[in-house]
This record gives sequence, structure tokens and C-alpha cells, in this order.
Amino acid sequence: MATKWVHPFVVWNGYVYVVSEQYVTEVGNEIGEVTKYSDMEQYPGNFSNVFKKGTRYYSIEGINTKEAIAIQDVNGIYIKADREEKYTFGDMTEEDSEQTDKYLFSSVIVLVILIPILTILFVIKNTKKQLS
Repeated sequence: MATKWVHPFVVWNGYVYVVSEQYVTEVGNEIGEVTKYSDMEQYPGNFSNVFKKGTRYYSIEGINTKEAIAIQDVNGIYIKADREEKYTFGDMTEEDSEQTDKYLFSSVIVLVILIPILTILFVIKNTKKQLS
């Protein structure tokens, strides 16, 4: 059973583009493609809930890509998709990424120090038991 999406969309360059019912004839350069398709869950990157992986994105002559892009469907027809909002799934700021890296590094350091100490204490405790 598929997820109920509000609308068909593609993600390009960190933004959601809602697929319209309007066809485009004046396309510009290829600007990207769908890297992941799913009708069940979200993914990072150039994700789509309607177009398969490999579906190509194009600029539209006379329209800034910040407003709309064209998607080439399986029949070679270009469909307009209007930019709606920032795509935040899996979005992590550089500051968040640095904090995560610091946390992971600190965790590894603690484990590298803690495991040998606990191992030594365990061996000492068991040795004392056996000597008693």
C-alpha cells in the first residue's frame, strides 16, 4: 500500500517542486535527474514520489529554476514542476554536522579509554576471587 502524498513532486537542489498538469515545449539545459524513487517513504537527494530513478530534469526557457523546472516523462513529454518549499528531509546544517562529528569523536575516545580500563578491572576482580 502506497503512502498518501499531498501532491506528486520531485526534489531538486534542496527544494520540492510540485508537478503540475502543464506541459512545457521550450526546455533549456538538463540540470539533474531523479536519484531515488519511492511511493512509500522519503529519501535525501533528488527524490521523487512519482518519477522513477533516472528521470531527467531541465530548465525552462525564460523561467528561473527558482520558480519552476521541467521533468521529462517516459513518453518524452516535458511537464512543468513549480518550486514550493525547501526539502528538509535528512537536512543537516554544517553546524549540526560539526556537532555530530564532535560527539562521535568524543564517544569513540571514551570507548577506547573505557573498555581497556573495564577489562583490567574485570581481570583484577576475577584474579582476586580465584586467589581467595
